[in-house]
Amino acid sequence: MSRKIKIYDSAKSKSPAIEEIKDVLTYKDLIIQLIRRDIISRYKRSSLGILWTMLNPLGTMIIMSIVFSRMFDIRGAYPAFIITNLVAWNFFSQTTTIALTNMIWGSDLFQRIYLPRTAMVISTIGTGIINVLFSLVPLAIIYIFTKTPVSETIILLPLAILFLAAFALGFSLILSAFVVFFPDVAEMYPIVLTAWMYLTPIIYPEEMIADVLNGWVLRLNPLYRLIRFFRLVSFDGLYPTTQETLTAFIFSFGTLIIGWVFFTKQAKKFAYYV
Repeated sequence: MSRKIKIYDSAKSKSPAIEEIKDVLTYKDLIIQLIRRDIISRYKRSSLGILWTMLNPLGTMIIMSIVFSRMFDIRGAYPAFIITNLVAWNFFSQTTTIALTNMIWGSDLFQRIYLPRTAMVISTIGTGIINVLFSLVPLAIIYIFTKTPVSETIILLPLAILFLAAFALGFSLILSAFVVFFPDVAEMYPIVLTAWMYLTPIIYPEEMIADVLNGWVLRLNPLYRLIRFFRLVSFDGLYPTTQETLTAFIFSFGTLIIGWVFFTKQAKKFAYYV
């Protein structure tokens, strides 16, 4: 009796992650429209509009400078130090928080029209990139006002933003997948963000916690690596070392790959929860 052997054909096996990339490329124009919608809807009822993107870090910087400037010994101007870190931090914290909200409240959009499941998260990161570009205006103003020198390392700022965007996208995908199954994640995340901010040298110099747990608090903190890269090429005016660049690359794109694969693998189950 002959036994039929089933031959595995890799050409017929579709990877959800690869299929999602194809869908994103197919619907890229629609994703761009989502980015436009996000920007317009966020600021249309505000008299100052997108100026709030620039005023927000300025206001926070002024308050923190008044409170902490004499407490910390920062090389150069503390206002320039704090606003540099805030621009990078705000990009991450705002995009990941909005991505969670969009995943919860945007489920009806998926039911009305076909969209790649990652579209809402991608559009959120796209909106965040536009906002962070506007945030560079107050950053430049503070640098000029405090006479903070800017070196040729500023040409690496787009790379720093790319690293932050890749990490934020990957992390947002992981969060968005979890929040579909566990809605309480959305309530817990602000608490996690607050703790994460204070464990990351944003308002204080990194030397203050360099020795905490033998330095593992900083070593295991991906945002420390990415925000430090951002600060090195802007405020510090230093070229990151090869190791620092490679570490930032691994943290950012490693998180993106993990998040993309995890999200797309779970996406087929979303219909039962949203």
